[in-house]
Amino acid sequence: MNSKIKALSVAAALAASLGLAGCATDAGSSGGSTMPMNHGSSGPASSMMPDASAGHNPADIAFSQMMIPHHAQAVEMSDMILAKPDMPADVTALATKIKDAQAPEIETMTGWLEDWNVPTMMSDHSGHGMTGMVDSEGMEKLKDAQGTDAVRLFLEHMIGHHEGAIDMAQQEIAAGKHPESIQLARDIATSQEAEIAEMKEMLAGL
Repeated sequence: MNSKIKALSVAAALAASLGLAGCATDAGSSGGSTMPMNHGSSGPASSMMPDASAGHNPADIAFSQMMIPHHAQAVEMSDMILAKPDMPADVTALATKIKDAQAPEIETMTGWLEDWNVPTMMSDHSGHGMTGMVDSEGMEKLKDAQGTDAVRLFLEHMIGHHEGAIDMAQQEIAAGKHPESIQLARDIATSQEAEIAEMKEMLAGL
């Protein structure tokens, strides 16, 4: 089985497990999401305006529904490190860059799901299919850590988190239909691969 067929199978399984196959025609709610849409903002999201007329498939829906909470956790981890005193400048710069990139992408993906009239949150809140997520214990450890320990935990957690996001993005690139979603997946894979390399260098220097 080649990699593309494997990715297609995985994406199809994810969509089926989330009960997404028929939801594109449902008149579902936004799933209780309070994330505001800001289609007129500047930055990376502004070039990816939601387009309800563009074709999409269950893989596109699964991608956004999984990537929204995945991104939200990355923003949360970034906020944690930015709230700590005496963090190295390169670490705070990285956390700021991650937050500034991913928060607008959350808004963009939320807009797509709302335009497609599907829930913006997965019906299965266990996070099935989202690789790289940090568990509650890991988040608590990061929240409580200080100094070099905090930096190390942040970098280790974020490297694994980014690797998970890249895996999800590659599945969307292989199986998705919505052009803007596929482009966002490519952008995520490219930017986060570069950030992983940067974080590994930071870890080596601790």
